[in-house]
Amino acid sequence: MHFGTVIVVVGEPQVPCIFMFGDSFVDAGNNNELLTLAKANYPPYGIDFPQGVTGRATNGLTIVDAIAQLLGFPNFIPPYATATSAQIASGVNYGSAGSGIQDQTGSNQGMVISLRNQILRHAEILVRLALLKRNIRFTKQYIKKCIYVVDSGTNDYFAYFRNGVNSTYTPDQYAAYLIKQYSDRLKFLYQLGARKIAVFGLGLIGCSPAEITLLGTNGAPCVEPLNNAVKLFNERLEPLIDTLNNELYNARFTFINISNFYAAPDVSGLSKVPCCPLSPKGLCVPYSTPCPDRNLTFYYDGFHPTEFVNRFHASRSYNAASPMDASPYDISHLAQLNQDVGYHIVL
Repeated sequence: MHFGTVIVVVGEPQVPCIFMFGDSFVDAGNNNELLTLAKANYPPYGIDFPQGVTGRATNGLTIVDAIAQLLGFPNFIPPYATATSAQIASGVNYGSAGSGIQDQTGSNQGMVISLRNQILRHAEILVRLALLKRNIRFTKQYIKKCIYVVDSGTNDYFAYFRNGVNSTYTPDQYAAYLIKQYSDRLKFLYQLGARKIAVFGLGLIGCSPAEITLLGTNGAPCVEPLNNAVKLFNERLEPLIDTLNNELYNARFTFINISNFYAAPDVSGLSKVPCCPLSPKGLCVPYSTPCPDRNLTFYYDGFHPTEFVNRFHASRSYNAASPMDASPYDISHLAQLNQDVGYHIVL
């Protein structure tokens, strides 16, 4: 098995910095010190990660870790919770396990940092950057060249099916409601200066072992009502990206269609049995022994992929194998875009 023909040249990263927003697929330790059940700061998480247990909900790298490597970053991007002034110029990871597009999503787990609050933290980091550079204009030009990765919404759908929200909204109404909120969040990022923004669609979360156990499948391979609801969201998200690009001056949003990756031969044949023994909440039992070969299984716990799958998904996000993978461009092309294109010149 391989991850395509991506070649990473050792040297300067392709963009000056990368900022990451989202949930447990992104979180690199921001939840570790929070009063919350949504954390993965214990073994066997991190068994294959160079720094061991960090709060990443997998055995090794997350998808955003792998994307940063493909972009040429030599070090892991630090979580906001521990990022030093010396580190923030290369980027910050704001991800918070259990969080969602809605502010209240994940509150049943305890304290989590919603997408909106992650963006507010980014605003604070930009102030710190401007003070470090001692030049606000330089900072604004600098961050226009940076990649932003946003991966949120999975927990909003878990809440929809578990917490009775589906008695308030039909799946179609809920998708429309979430997309409106997502649009507001993404416009907020743009207003703060972000221009190159990769927005991930939702994966086939109805196929995750924990959701299958919790909701049942009525004989189907996956929880089809959940996957169908997610499809309605994704079908609205891609047009939203086009709208933002058309309406926001010099915006370079792109949609990453992660659901399209699941059928790829590299991962479709992997075992769907979780690699670690599961707790009732679908996370790894603390200090349990995981499966010996993590490259043979799709899920590390009841929700999250193994590093092998994360690397594959990152590879397809970075270097699209199909026009269905990314629209209007994959992350490698997003990185190359010149943010000065399109500025008006007044003579």
